[in-house]
Amino acid sequence: MNGRIPIIPTIFVLAAAATMVALGVWQLGRADEKAALIAQFEAAATEASPVPFPTDETGEGQWFRRSQVDCTKVLSVGPVSGTAANGAKGWTIRATCENGAGRAPVLVDLGFTQTLGEEDWSRYVGRVTGMVAPGPRLVADPPVDGLFALARPDPSDLPNNHLSYAGQWFFFALTALVIYFIALRARMAKRD
Repeated sequence: MNGRIPIIPTIFVLAAAATMVALGVWQLGRADEKAALIAQFEAAATEASPVPFPTDETGEGQWFRRSQVDCTKVLSVGPVSGTAANGAKGWTIRATCENGAGRAPVLVDLGFTQTLGEEDWSRYVGRVTGMVAPGPRLVADPPVDGLFALARPDPSDLPNNHLSYAGQWFFFALTALVIYFIALRARMAKRD
């Protein structure tokens, strides 16, 4: 290898690899932050005192806490895939409710069923108690009459895949450097 190394491409590849390593380090930090957030949610799930249903966009501060919603009018209702408290797979009946006082509509998971029948859940109006889940939405506990209990929202179901993202960024950086080194060797061999 007695040829000259190209300056501009080398700087570009080294800068790209350094950026990828920095992104990997950032993802490692995010993994720690996410683990702490999940631990916070697990602690919140054990608290018995109810909180007001969140009015902000994500409601993250109230996730996994008990709450209630006054469903004054059902705007829409439909099935989404769901899991019962006993682990059975089927349908969650999800309603979009008016919550009074001009507040934004609220998502409420009314309960679980394995069969979709002729029941008109759009007629349901009333107070629903349950647990605030990501969305935010309220998962009814107990379910509305005629439906079965849903699986409780579990903070451990939240993904914490930042460690794998970090590994990907480190792998991309290593791959870029190896490919560049192979390309340099091939270039130098042609000059010899």
